[in-house]
Amino acid sequence: MPVRKRFIAGAVCPECQTRDSLAMWRENNVDIVECVKCGHQMREEDKQPRDRAREQEQVIGIFHPD
Repeated sequence: MPVRKRFIAGAVCPECQTRDSLAMWRENNVDIVECVKCGHQMREEDKQPRDRAREQEQVIGIFHPD
């Protein structure tokens, strides 16, 4: 079964700064995001905690497409 990739609307690649070029998929319980223009990849285990919390923002919920 082929891997189903989904584009992330409005997202900007941190490497090449191209908007709407990031595709996301799940592989072995790891979220992978890749820029289809430059090939830059980010994986769930690469995430680093933020240095500071944004105190004026609140998370209502997290969307997990299945």
